Amino acid sequence: MFEKVLIANRGEIAIRVVRACWELGIKTVAVYSEADRKSLHVSLADEAYCIGEAPAIKSYLNMEAILNVAEKAGVDAIHPGYGFLAENAKFAREVVKRGFTWIGPHPDAIEAMGSKINAKKIMQKAGVPTIPGSDGAVENVDEAIEIAEQIGFPVAVKASAGGGGIGISIAHNKEELMEVIESARTLAKNAFGDPTIFIEKYLDNPRHIEIQILADKYGNIVHLGERECSIQRRRQKLIEEAPSPIIDEEMREIMGEAAKKGAKAIDYDSVGTMEFLYQDGKFYFLEMNTRIQVEHTVTEQITGIDLVKAMIKVADGEKLTLKQDDIEFRGHAIQCRINAEDPLNDFVPSPGKIRLYRSPGGPGVRIDSGAHGGVEIPPYYDSLIAKLITYGRDREEAIARMRRALKEYVIIGVKTNIPLHRAIMEEEDFIKGNLSTHYIEKHKSVLMPKVKKYVAETVDMYKVLSDKVFERKKEVVAAVSGLSMYISEIMKDYKGE
Repeated sequence: MFEKVLIANRGEIAIRVVRACWELGIKTVAVYSEADRKSLHVSLADEAYCIGEAPAIKSYLNMEAILNVAEKAGVDAIHPGYGFLAENAKFAREVVKRGFTWIGPHPDAIEAMGSKINAKKIMQKAGVPTIPGSDGAVENVDEAIEIAEQIGFPVAVKASAGGGGIGISIAHNKEELMEVIESARTLAKNAFGDPTIFIEKYLDNPRHIEIQILADKYGNIVHLGERECSIQRRRQKLIEEAPSPIIDEEMREIMGEAAKKGAKAIDYDSVGTMEFLYQDGKFYFLEMNTRIQVEHTVTEQITGIDLVKAMIKVADGEKLTLKQDDIEFRGHAIQCRINAEDPLNDFVPSPGKIRLYRSPGGPGVRIDSGAHGGVEIPPYYDSLIAKLITYGRDREEAIARMRRALKEYVIIGVKTNIPLHRAIMEEEDFIKGNLSTHYIEKHKSVLMPKVKKYVAETVDMYKVLSDKVFERKKEVVAAVSGLSMYISEIMKDYKGE
């Protein structure tokens, strides 16, 4: 087993990897930007090194700085977490070239899935269902119109190098498509450095279902069931749960086998996720994430498998002992992403200092976070504060525990989406499992009045707490003043005055 691992990431995922390493008897090395100097992952790791200024391009995306620390600290391996350099094949190759072990899939697998066009071709060849659309890159407007008329409007124009829902534009007719093509190409170039775009049929009411994959370096592979990730804002996931309320055992096996086929097609050898769109009883390949997912927690809860430790063990060359028949799914888990953002203002990020932080607890509650009172949520990175996970014997109990946990959760100083999560947990369609990727926009009229109510409650709580703090400060000042006078009298006696 590795003796020392460098974690090329920050926040809750860095903390998660530190804890997994400690349980495996591995020492850890953290890296941090100037903005994260006081972050929890820095103080938890056995060693920590500053790698640059706050902007990610000068720190967490600075490959040379990270590799220099790895050499200086004498690590055996590098774990990239998710985001930043986690799916950068160039970085993975450089890690291996420098003599370290890359805790992730081999670079060729990352590269194969890095282009959505290439990934789609590989999946088609492997027999995995894909969404009807262009066979490759779309070069001009005329070609785009021809393809769109063949498959039918509406269509989605996507960046080949995109990910996480970024770089997607929707056209409902020929005129909109003509407007979208060039702007989509520009967006792709600016966001990903690659202007390549392609077209697919736009599914108007899909669910986002993903399958967790675990594979070793010897060709052994298992799937760990599905996750429902349909509730999103700005095409970014907001709530995830496992299992999905709509996928039955038969469909789970069909989708799981398709995911395994896709992973085998690129000789996948780590923890990864096959993402699908699901509509009208059919599923279609969307993309593959070749790293640990933010939402891996809910799969851990229902399978009892520590995915981060499994990822490390596979990278170290251990062979999977699990067989597909060994995987059991028990209970239900839900994860709410707690972000510093304003749900009443189109989810605009809300960086700043957390003045008061009180996390929930009790049966079936898990929190992955590095947040605490006094911590600064910087404007340079993702707005994630914490991942709140609840587990129950069934979906009803998991929802009940999430309602209770959200009500307990207090974060004062920055705006958060906790009020929105509370509203969703009470909404009828969510309770029934009637979900789609358009859930938020379709339910705004029902959700937002409750969000406003819960925001107002938070403001009232802040006022009460502020008053209490002010009164406490006055008491402390009075006590300190009295103590000073007492000490002054003692000193007079001591000096014989």
